[in-house]
Amino acid sequence: MKLRSATKSMASALALLTLSSTAAYADTDSARKWISEEFQPSTLSQDEQFAEMQWFIQAAEPYKGMEINVVSETITTHEYEAKTLAKAFFEITGIKVNHDLIGEGDVVEKLQTQMQTGRNIYDAYVNDSDLIGTHYRYKQVVPLSDWMVGDGKAVTSPTLDIDDFIGKSFTTGPDGKLYQLPDQQFANLYWFRYDWFTDPGLKAQFKTKYGYDLGVPVNWSAYEDIANFFTNDVSEIDGVTVYGHMDYGKKDPSLGWRFTDAWLSMAGAGDAGIPNGLPVDEWGIRVDGCRPVGSSVERGGATNGPAAVYAVQKYVDWLKEYAPPQAAGMVFSEAGPVPAQGAIAQQIFWYTAFTADMVKEGLPVVDEDGLPKWRMAPSPHGAYWQEGQKLGYQDAGSWTLMASTPVDRRQAAWLYAQFVVSKTVSLKKSHVGLTFVRESDIQHETFTERMAELGGLVEFYRSPARLQWSPTGTNVPDYPKLAQLWWQNIGDAASGAKTAQQAMDALAAAQDKVLSRLERAGVHGECGPKLNKPTDPAAWLAKDGAPKAKLDNERPRPETIDYDTLVQSWNE
Repeated sequence: MKLRSATKSMASALALLTLSSTAAYADTDSARKWISEEFQPSTLSQDEQFAEMQWFIQAAEPYKGMEINVVSETITTHEYEAKTLAKAFFEITGIKVNHDLIGEGDVVEKLQTQMQTGRNIYDAYVNDSDLIGTHYRYKQVVPLSDWMVGDGKAVTSPTLDIDDFIGKSFTTGPDGKLYQLPDQQFANLYWFRYDWFTDPGLKAQFKTKYGYDLGVPVNWSAYEDIANFFTNDVSEIDGVTVYGHMDYGKKDPSLGWRFTDAWLSMAGAGDAGIPNGLPVDEWGIRVDGCRPVGSSVERGGATNGPAAVYAVQKYVDWLKEYAPPQAAGMVFSEAGPVPAQGAIAQQIFWYTAFTADMVKEGLPVVDEDGLPKWRMAPSPHGAYWQEGQKLGYQDAGSWTLMASTPVDRRQAAWLYAQFVVSKTVSLKKSHVGLTFVRESDIQHETFTERMAELGGLVEFYRSPARLQWSPTGTNVPDYPKLAQLWWQNIGDAASGAKTAQQAMDALAAAQDKVLSRLERAGVHGECGPKLNKPTDPAAWLAKDGAPKAKLDNERPRPETIDYDTLVQSWNE
C-alpha cells in the first residue's frame, strides 16, 4: 500500500516537471542517451526518467562549469559511481565531479580533519552512518531536514522520495532530523555451503554424532558444533582440506570493525531496542536520555560485562580451533576472498558486499549453471541474546554535507548525491553493486528474476528479519576517537597477550577515559557525556537488562533450521 502510494506521488511529481519544462536544453540529448544505453532497468518508465533528468538539468544551470570534489570508500558500488555516474552527471548537467575512492579509514580521517580545521577538503562525503552520534553532537554536519527546506531547497529534487530509503532510521538523530542520505547498504550475515549442508551423507554423519539436523544455526552452540564437524570430523572434501569457520585476527584497524560491527549485540551484550539497544547499545555504552554515562560495568555499561567477554572468548576460540591457520595473521581485505576459494563450510560474520565477487563464473563455489553453491542467512545469536535485540550490523554509507563547505559547492555536490541515488539510476546501480538503499528497488521484478543467482540476498532484504540489522547508533558520541580503541584492545586478546576479560576491561576503561575528556570539554551540549560515578559492578549486574550477569550455562541447547523452511516462512 505504501509503495503504491509512493509510486502515485512520484508520477504526479514527474508529470508536473514535464509540464513545467518549457525551455530547450542541449543536455537533453545526453540525458536520453544515458537513459537508453545505461540507466536500464529502472523503476521508472523512460519518459519518467527523462522528466527527472530534466529537473536535474534545470536545477544545475547556475552551477554549470563548476568542478567539485567528493569522496567515498572503495567498493563496487562507489567504483560504478566514480567511473560511470560521475561522467553521466557531467554530460547531463555540466558539473564536473572528481569522485575519489580511498580506504574507509582514510574517509573518516579526511572528515575528521575538515571538522577540526574548518578547511574544505571535500564538498561531500559518503561516510558510514556509524558516525550519526558524532554528527548530531558536533553540529559540523548540515542537517538535511533543514537543508532541504533552506539553502538546499532549490536543488532538492521533488522526486527524491525520502520515505523510499530503507536506511533513513539509521541516519536520523535523536532530534528527529535526517543528517545523512543513504547511498549504499550491506549487512553482515551468516554464509554457508548449501551444497554441503544438503548432502545426504554429510547430513546423516552429522545427525549420528550430534543428534540433531545439520542446518542453518540459530544459536552459537549449533555454529560451534558445525564448525567442529567440518574441521575435525569431515576435514576433507574432494581431496581438499576444509574448515568449519573463517575469520581474521591480525592487530589492524579492520579488527576493530569486526567487533564494533555488532559482534557484542549478536552475543547479547546490550539491551533490547531497534535499531539499537537502549539504554545500553552494542558497544556497551549506556545513555541517560541522550547523554552517554559510561561503558564499564561499574558505571552501568556492558563493554566489559560477562556477555562481552563471552563474545570475545568465542571469537578467539573459534579462530584458533576451526579456521585455517593463516586466518589469525590476516586483515579484513585478505580474509574476505577466502570463502570463495572453496574450502570454507560456513562463516558467521560475512559481509554481503562480497556477493558480487562470490557469483563469478568459474569459482569453486559456483556450479556449472552459474548458480551459487552457497547461501546467506540470518546470523546465529549468542547465549545472552534475547528477543527484541538487534542481531547484526548493516553498513549504510551515506551522503554527508559539512557546514564548512561553501554553500554553492555544497549545493552542486547535493545535486550529484541525489543523482546517484535517484530512481532513474538506483535500480541499475543496485544490480551492479548489490547494495540496496531503496525499497522500490528491492521489490522490483528484476530482482525477483535474479533471486536464484544471489544466494539469499534478495530474500533477506525482502524479509522482516532485515529490521534486526543496523549500524552503530547514537549512543556513540565520537566514533573516530572511540573506534580506534577497539582494534588495539581486541588485538591483545586475539594474540594471546591478554585474556578476553583483561582486554575488555582495558577497552571499557579507555572508552570511559575518552567519554570523561569529552565531558570536560563540554562541546556536545545537552547530549554530551556525563559519566556515572563508579559503583560495585555487582549492583549493576543484579538489575534487569544490560549489563547482564554471567550465565551458569553459556552453551544452551544447539538449534538449527532448514534453510528452505526458513525462507518459506518469510514468504508466508
